[in-house]
Amino acid sequence: MKLVIVDRDGTLCVERDGYLQTPEDWEALPGALDAIARLNQAGYHVVMAANMPGLGRGLFDVAALNAIHARMNKELAGVGGRVDAVFYCPHAPDEGCSCRKPLPGLFEQIGERYNVDLSRVHAVGNSLTDAQAAVAAGCVPHLVLSSKSAPVRSDPLPPEFPVGTRVHADLAAFATTFIAEDEAERAKAQATAAR
Repeated sequence: MKLVIVDRDGTLCVERDGYLQTPEDWEALPGALDAIARLNQAGYHVVMAANMPGLGRGLFDVAALNAIHARMNKELAGVGGRVDAVFYCPHAPDEGCSCRKPLPGLFEQIGERYNVDLSRVHAVGNSLTDAQAAVAAGCVPHLVLSSKSAPVRSDPLPPEFPVGTRVHADLAAFATTFIAEDEAERAKAQATAAR
């Protein structure tokens, strides 16, 4: 199975102060929905992994979260895209769970659910904790600079970022580069097999 893991706030949608609490708070970042659709069309399943500390803090409930994701899914469907599943950490930062990024728990859950080798999975997020969680789980880390909290605006990355973290302007730029590299690899493999 070909799988890409994406973060939500600041990667797929606009980050809000105080978290997204209602469906009306959801606003896709420019080009992000199309990026998901292009990944799907290239044969990739897309799964979301996100920290949702607003749940643990009581700022919104699971029904509100489901309504937000229903709006997200409707907008994705409108451009021919889909997120196959949403994995989230519902805990507040001080609860000491194993699923809150930068820990790898969400990624490990995804690996178990889909029975995939995480070392072959690319994970895209907008923060240091996204990259750290991806590497801790064995995934290939990608950083997008599309959110207000993006830690950097140019290379090189600060030293706290995992070695090998790839940087993209946004999710659309990631999809363009990733799909082109995937197609080039497949063409190379076919040429080698034809010899």
